[in-house]
Amino acid sequence: MAYKLAISFALSFFFIFHFSNAASYNVLNFGAKPDGKTDSTQPFLKTWAAACNSPTASTVYVPKGRYLIKAIEFRGPCKRRITVKIDGSIVAPMDYRALGNSGYWILFAKVNQIAVFGGTLDAKGAAFWACRASGKSCPVGARSITFDWTNDVIISGLRSINSQTMHLVINNSNNVQVRNVKLIAPDQSPNTDGIHVQTSTGVTITGSTLQTGDDCVSIGPGTKNLLMSHIKCGPGHGISIGSLGREYDEDGVQNITLTDAVFIGSDNGVRIKTWARPSTSFVRNVLFQNIIMMNVKNPIIIDQDYCPDNIGCPNQHSGVKISQITYKNIKGTSRSPQAVTFECSPSNPCREIELHDIKLTYMNKAATSSCKNIAGTSSGLIIPESCL
Repeated sequence: MAYKLAISFALSFFFIFHFSNAASYNVLNFGAKPDGKTDSTQPFLKTWAAACNSPTASTVYVPKGRYLIKAIEFRGPCKRRITVKIDGSIVAPMDYRALGNSGYWILFAKVNQIAVFGGTLDAKGAAFWACRASGKSCPVGARSITFDWTNDVIISGLRSINSQTMHLVINNSNNVQVRNVKLIAPDQSPNTDGIHVQTSTGVTITGSTLQTGDDCVSIGPGTKNLLMSHIKCGPGHGISIGSLGREYDEDGVQNITLTDAVFIGSDNGVRIKTWARPSTSFVRNVLFQNIIMMNVKNPIIIDQDYCPDNIGCPNQHSGVKISQITYKNIKGTSRSPQAVTFECSPSNPCREIELHDIKLTYMNKAATSSCKNIAGTSSGLIIPESCL
């Protein structure tokens, strides 16, 4: 923890200092129009190129207004540190097909020492969701903002609404801080995860509000040293490790902490989800603590029988090995009678599971718990009664 705080302070100082001394490149000077109608994709790319090639630390500045942007890639490596300061809104085209099949809307790739401050992203996802619901042939859908192969990143004060699919994706990256973001999509919008982290190390998510149609935070294979604190989640599917184990040879997940969080009306609270099929993957050293559940359907759940549409996994067992999971000081209300569900793999039972001071009620009564293929310990007040 001390290491994380030191890195956080150093990065904060470093970006504040260089933002105040940076060369500034304003998108208006490169032809962007703040009318929400004129395609500003090329002016944004020209602004980025100027900043990326600057011999000194630089700032890309997006003033107030609405800027229409199609799928865009801000690629490095760049010569010096870059800060992107957004006072306006970036909006996607009304026709969802205009973003194509690349899977992204705004992509930062192979950039080091990048900070993104402020701004609103409006992906106008409703028409895309309607296409998905209709059963028609649709594009794959675009993630609103993606950081791929990036290092030493700060994302602060960003607001993202109505993403086609995931709002914010962190992939193949190291030392990323996400602060005070607000990610919003309707309760039933498909696959609109708030933050997705995968194959990344040293990600910190703090002070954020995540109201989505899918997971508030989804944690994919290869995630290590992830710290989440002061998170407000709901609606949505909760904070999920997984799904893991879809592939046989898959990286595991380890050293995950969630602390001081509130879940409101979400389908799940803290969830670990794995495919019911052979895999070399694992989940270990996870701490969920100081959490309030308010009308949450499955406050605490491990589901190792994930098999959507019963395709590719019936009558198989999950190979994902789950161990060293601690649940501490989790309180509140469940929307279902069973507040604690541990559905672990018969071939790879969950090990070293710890419950400390749990109080979850259903309709002002004690809820119930269920355990399958699990070993662990309980201490302190445990409601519902522990089945470990």
